[in-house]
Amino acid sequence: MHECKLYVVSGENYHPDRGLLEVMEAAIRGGADIVQLRDKASPKRELLRKARAMRELTRRLGTLFIVNDHPDIALAAEADGVHLGQDDLPVASARQMLGPDRLIGVSTHALPQAIAAERAGADYIGAGPVYPTGTKPDRPAATLSYISEAARAVRIPFFAIGGIHPGNAEDVLAAGASRLCAVSAVVGSPDPEEACRRLRGYIDRRQASRPPSPSAAARARLTVNGRAVETPAATLLELAAEYRLADRRVVAERNGEVVPRASWPDVPVREGDRIEFVHFVGGG
Repeated sequence: MHECKLYVVSGENYHPDRGLLEVMEAAIRGGADIVQLRDKASPKRELLRKARAMRELTRRLGTLFIVNDHPDIALAAEADGVHLGQDDLPVASARQMLGPDRLIGVSTHALPQAIAAERAGADYIGAGPVYPTGTKPDRPAATLSYISEAARAVRIPFFAIGGIHPGNAEDVLAAGASRLCAVSAVVGSPDPEEACRRLRGYIDRRQASRPPSPSAAARARLTVNGRAVETPAATLLELAAEYRLADRRVVAERNGEVVPRASWPDVPVREGDRIEFVHFVGGG
């Protein structure tokens, strides 16, 4: 999962004159390394038929395969995992059904949802919609600011999704994303393979030009709440996320000085720092 960079979600309404497998195979050949069957309309028996056909295709081409919404279909089709919305089964319930080896992804629209999904045991999240999208017409755009927040605070892989196409992909990557997810820009394209090649090209070029982050280059030794620890966190916000505190009511002190929460994304974590996270309890 960590190696995956381009995620394509099916949408048969975008290509009524072409078959599901034809379009998804073109996407995979263009560079999609994870694909999802998303079908809100078909009865379950038909959905299972499609899932098994997608499993056969993705197994042949060596691509991860995810089923949207339905852990039981994912199991029956031997998919690699399931993707859940905010109103679907909790991650823990899906994990009981799927076991420890299958992937669970979660759609998120704001940082608290992302942190909650990570804490619940999700393997990856979708972050968006970045832009307005016909896939979720009633969902307001989360905007690029959410992508920047997720890049700073989320430790599991996240895919930016929602209205992303070759014309705006570079902006999304510049905001901090390293993985993209597309629906209509690929499956609605006259040439899904070329659309994926273009998106994958933007991802690969951005990755090649992006310098290694401090968290990837080294682990800092510091003291957190009186304990000596090593951490890959580069900022106070990343450290808070590591301890599952990014969305909690806590006060942070760095070397004896209180750090305002708004500054956490910009305050670096350095060798030898003394960090205290103090839970805030309101009163009245």
